[in-house]
Amino acid sequence: MQKTTPHLWFDKEAKEAAEFYTSLFPNSKITNITTLYNTPSGDSDVVSFELARQPFMAISAGPLFKFNPSVSFMLNFDPSRDKNARENLNALWEKLSVGGAALMPLQQYPFSERYGWIQDKYGLSWQLILSNPEGEERPFIVPFLMFVGPVCGKAEEATDFYMSVFKNSKRGTITRYGKDQEPDKEGTIMFTDLTLANHWFAAMDSAHPHAFAFNEAISFMVPCETQGEIDYYWAKLSAVPEAEQCGWLKDKYGLSWQITPTVLGEMMEDGTREQIDRVTQAFLPMKKFDIAKLKQAYEDERRKTA
Repeated sequence: MQKTTPHLWFDKEAKEAAEFYTSLFPNSKITNITTLYNTPSGDSDVVSFELARQPFMAISAGPLFKFNPSVSFMLNFDPSRDKNARENLNALWEKLSVGGAALMPLQQYPFSERYGWIQDKYGLSWQLILSNPEGEERPFIVPFLMFVGPVCGKAEEATDFYMSVFKNSKRGTITRYGKDQEPDKEGTIMFTDLTLANHWFAAMDSAHPHAFAFNEAISFMVPCETQGEIDYYWAKLSAVPEAEQCGWLKDKYGLSWQITPTVLGEMMEDGTREQIDRVTQAFLPMKKFDIAKLKQAYEDERRKTA
């Protein structure tokens, strides 16, 4: 079971964006759409979808947060696994370019024969790379964390911390900045990848001036079977009390996580309209989710409709 799921916050475009992304990637589909009524953001669409068989979620919840390149998604086009890797990379770049903007042009770099970093029409960032990673096979889509500003230089510390929190974690490759690579400090992380609960991530430091940082526009959902699991991750990760709401938290590096009971997803997919509304009103005041109270709200409504 994949332990984390990227969650994307849109103003009003969650369904539209999910339809767009699933049209671009192979082995992709929308798996569920639920509308939450009477939330602080009004009526919010919650969309579950898969890109290249990897789960994502998106929500339309108002213009509170905007995507930025501090969290992007690396797309590995591996010629050893796909003879048409270069052609497929070029084709996807063209599709993502429509209405978007290149952050690093698609061309040859010292680290890859073909690479580009692009922000699509919704502001979401993608890194397309012609790769042939050594060792264990990497997935096609890898979330990529860029540590900038006050947390620049902490990529190694942060990834060590995350590996201590999540079981079944390990580091893959690691490359450090050398001398004469200012403003980046020698020894900080140029690139590293790692698994957290068997889910690959990548990270880097960047000391260049950036007018952005981690925010709630992209968070990572951690599904939990029990209240004990919720309590564990909450205690380990939450470091900004004022950011705690509806299962959301921020860690000490500013990255957002959602610690979510799996039963909540089941309720949202299987419940009646009345059950979904009742559960929604039950969880809106919560900070850390309380599984017992969610189940009580769900069961109370089910008894009414029985």
